[in-house]
Amino acid sequence: MKLHYSLTSPYARKVRVVIIEHDMEDEVELVKANSMAEGAPEIIHNPLSKIPSLILGDGYALYDSPVICEYLDHEAGGKRLLPKEGSRRWTVLRAQALGDGILDAALGLVMESRRPEEERSAMWQERWTGAIHRGVDQIAEEIAEDAKAFDLGRITYVCALGYLDFRLPDLDWRAPHPELADWYDEISARESFARTRPPEE
Repeated sequence: MKLHYSLTSPYARKVRVVIIEHDMEDEVELVKANSMAEGAPEIIHNPLSKIPSLILGDGYALYDSPVICEYLDHEAGGKRLLPKEGSRRWTVLRAQALGDGILDAALGLVMESRRPEEERSAMWQERWTGAIHRGVDQIAEEIAEDAKAFDLGRITYVCALGYLDFRLPDLDWRAPHPELADWYDEISARESFARTRPPEE
């Protein structure tokens, strides 16, 4: 299998963490890709020209990180990061959706900040910022209730909070949530997170 990714993509980071957690590094070749490059849709086998994309042994492509993560989790066997069934499955899927939603809003803010100032939308910036803060509030509540769980939802939370640190440090999600910050700092020392941390720019 081949994973098309970039070092700074939080969605690709989530997949890379799953690969490490399941000890699948010998089974998945990592291929750096630029989704904005000419011909990228054909190169990464994704008509949306987005990463990550996972190319299976028969050439079939999977894309969108939730799909890729579930596929890898299924293929790995053993202890699952996404429960196969039961109420816990829906809890983890909801957590993944929350973390990915924070990332979507954060990416919107980052892209908007790169537009000429006079072309930026204050309305969208306010909407995305609000979504991020409310999302982090929800994460803090869940971590306070159960700080020991480790699953695909928690992986997504770490990738989302890490991306806020990386691209939007001025939002300072840590200040109103010191206990969440302590949890994040502790879990970020885990090998899978330490090895996939985005490079300093």
